[in-house]
Amino acid sequence: MSSTTAAEAAAHMAKPISGSDQFEADPPIRGDRMLEFENIIRRELELIGEDPHREGLLKTPERVAKSMSWLTRGYAMDVSDVVGDAVFEEEHASMVMVRDIELYSMCEHHMLPFFGRAHIAYIPNGKIVGLSKLPRIVEVFARRLQVQERLTEQVAQAVQDVLQPAGVGVVMECEHLCMMMRGVEKQSSRTITSALRGSFKDDAKTRDEFLSLVYGSSHGRR
Repeated sequence: MSSTTAAEAAAHMAKPISGSDQFEADPPIRGDRMLEFENIIRRELELIGEDPHREGLLKTPERVAKSMSWLTRGYAMDVSDVVGDAVFEEEHASMVMVRDIELYSMCEHHMLPFFGRAHIAYIPNGKIVGLSKLPRIVEVFARRLQVQERLTEQVAQAVQDVLQPAGVGVVMECEHLCMMMRGVEKQSSRTITSALRGSFKDDAKTRDEFLSLVYGSSHGRR
């Protein structure tokens, strides 16, 4: 797996949204709630010993409130909306995989980012989905406060619900800043989770094919 650095993760999480992605970025926090959020951030600055009125921090409460609203926009997103009408009847009956989908989320325990890659595969049962919709499904659930284990299961179940395929497999490989910049401070650790449905769970050959596609040419790369 090609590693994503913390700097790359921060840059991606802060990048602006434009064009067709704008509908996904409607902030779940706005109006009076946004003002309340800003006041909370201002008070947090005071509690850690900072002066929220000094020049460099004057706009920090507003920036943080907007940032958190954007980073947790998954609460305002729905799988049916992001998939839309991009489900097609097709008799293809072999495995379909989208690998190395970048994901960025926030640990619900410390509200620090975790980031990495998702690999999603399914075996159609008369229907396929537009390939770009699989990364969009990841975004729906990743842009919330999460644990990686639940995130993996939610993505697998969403694909199952949308397509009713013969099987679904999801593997996620992530690095967690709550382990890297605090606590045990282990910089090289990765957490790997999987969720299997249907033939991916019940048939060893299908499962082996899936895992070989996930790790075959990426194993050993960071």
